[in-house]
Amino acid sequence: MGDFMSIVLNSSGGGSVSIVEPTTASNFTQTLPASTGTVMVSGNMPAFSAYNSTTQSISNATDTKITYDTELFDTNSNFASSRFTPTVAGYYQIIASVRDGTGGVSGQLISYIYLNGGNNKFCVLPLSGAVGTTTVCSALMYMNGSTDFLEHYVRQSSGVSMNISASPNTTFFSGVLVRAA
Repeated sequence: MGDFMSIVLNSSGGGSVSIVEPTTASNFTQTLPASTGTVMVSGNMPAFSAYNSTTQSISNATDTKITYDTELFDTNSNFASSRFTPTVAGYYQIIASVRDGTGGVSGQLISYIYLNGGNNKFCVLPLSGAVGTTTVCSALMYMNGSTDFLEHYVRQSSGVSMNISASPNTTFFSGVLVRAA
């Protein structure tokens, strides 16, 4: 059959067990079945990044959901229809960025991260009048892994409709699980 390696389990006395890998092999695989819950390792944490590929018009004084029609990646198939609905409970680092593509306007550009359809986190930036004013909103948020979902909304107060630029570098929505619950 071949050579077998032994794995030693060491108890810390506090109810946790660590696995000590053999030091004699250069190539081996460990399989960790979970009796309850999910075993998360750095390679399988849910993560997504999406952007809008077309310019989007934002009316004055109106909360407008940003349309993210292009995914750069979605490791756990949790992003669809501009909405992130993770299936793993935990704490997620979320970043939402939007860029003014109109210019020549003043007022405020407000970026919102909506949790379950309501304004939960927001970032405000004064519009400078120049094309390229960008607001970035970042938050660490708990998600229950079943019904919680996130969306990115924008509101602006320039007095006229303005365009949000289409670019994977400036108008994007992304997130990653940093710690399972």
